[in-house]
Amino acid sequence: MTRTFPLAPLAAALVLTGVHSHALANDADIEERLAALEERVIAAERRAKAAENRAARLEAQRSDKQDYENRLTSLEKQASSDDGFSFNAYARSGLLLGDDGKSLPGGPYVTPAGTVGGAVGRLGNEPDTYVHAKLNHRHTYDNGAQQRFQISFADSVETSNDWTSNESQLNVRQLFVELSHLPSLEGTAFEDATLWAGKRLDRDKYDIHWLDSDVVKLAGLGAGAYDVRLGDDWTANLSLYGRSFDDFRLDPEDTELSADTDSLILTANNYIGNWQVMLNAISAADNDQRLTEGPGNAADNGLHGLLTYKGDSFFGLADGSFRASLLHGQGLGAEVKQIGANGELLDDAQATRIAIQGTTYLTPTWRIAPAVLAEVSKDRFVEGDDYRWATFNARIANELTDNFEMQYEASYQSMDLDPQGYKGRNQVEGDFAKLTIAPTFKPEVGGFWKRPELRAFASYTTWDDELNDFDGNDAFGQDGYTGGQWSFGVQAETWF
Repeated sequence: MTRTFPLAPLAAALVLTGVHSHALANDADIEERLAALEERVIAAERRAKAAENRAARLEAQRSDKQDYENRLTSLEKQASSDDGFSFNAYARSGLLLGDDGKSLPGGPYVTPAGTVGGAVGRLGNEPDTYVHAKLNHRHTYDNGAQQRFQISFADSVETSNDWTSNESQLNVRQLFVELSHLPSLEGTAFEDATLWAGKRLDRDKYDIHWLDSDVVKLAGLGAGAYDVRLGDDWTANLSLYGRSFDDFRLDPEDTELSADTDSLILTANNYIGNWQVMLNAISAADNDQRLTEGPGNAADNGLHGLLTYKGDSFFGLADGSFRASLLHGQGLGAEVKQIGANGELLDDAQATRIAIQGTTYLTPTWRIAPAVLAEVSKDRFVEGDDYRWATFNARIANELTDNFEMQYEASYQSMDLDPQGYKGRNQVEGDFAKLTIAPTFKPEVGGFWKRPELRAFASYTTWDDELNDFDGNDAFGQDGYTGGQWSFGVQAETWF
């Protein structure tokens, strides 16, 4: 940092020295010159300080390359030697109203494509209150071994009332124990590994935050090992997860559900340099006996794979970051986002999805985060069904002061859906678009991942009329929700 020397005293000394050689100069003239010089020096110091502040902010912005998912992963990976309890959470809550002053349907999955994972931009599009709170306890033993216990709770409601027990979905989201730094594993591939067992969301799952969509989500009851070292630049996460499918009928004449089954997911998640290669094998005994809604047999097994490249720049064009993923699944693996979670998939089901996202600064005060999420799938629930959709989203922010910025989001989704009558749904083809403006206050600007944020917003949403015919039970086509309308609201979002 450049040191700023006080110039006013020095200037005064020089001027006073000059008095002896200029007998005609009077005291008033000297004082005026001194005052003018001091004003110029003060103004120069202010400009220098402002320049230093701008440089510091820009440096902080450029150093904020580590994205949201990585920081969450870092929190999970912490093996702090400080024993005791810690607490962290994610939460959002807000009010979403139409131009008639009444609450509106909303959420990233509000479109017909949302039934098969097609999310749209979330800014100015969330009517819910959601919280996921985590309580951790760590302990280090005399031999250096460490343990971490976590229990976490989550709840989601859409009512605006303060007392929501009748609508609450309060849930124990995670309950697991981790062991690390075990002396008996020194010298093996598990020397730096973390062993775990219990109920959990996989530590290294990640999402496209702007769409509130996991790119890949592995969760359930099970056990595994993180960070098993298989080479100099190769680590792997190995796990076995179990999930329970919904009960199902075996015969059309059954009046009650008569069978159930569990889904087992065996995972090898490999990290090699900037690449991630994830392989999953899924099995659900007797699920092929499930009665389906149309032609085709339910799957009792499946395969799933993910290939991801994580870049340390904005697609090689500028400072920032990006991540690009390709996912494919067959059978029970055709639910490519939430692995092993859907028992209604057919044996011939297959799906392929791409997920691309990045963040960068366009100028010292303008930043952008574009994202693409798209999928093609067929034979999912009925032989011959076909689902095609693509979402293009961009979150933009303009930092105006240290604590205030204008956020903008443009979201567009194209869909061609042919459910072949599954759940009474009709074939539709059309487009959805949303534009949101959100004045935002926060403690400190300087990146997409700084929270909390307090937002007001206005959104304009429109879609093709044909999409109203997809499902008589969904939001589209309801009175007051047919497209081409404004919505308004406020929201708080935080994580730590």
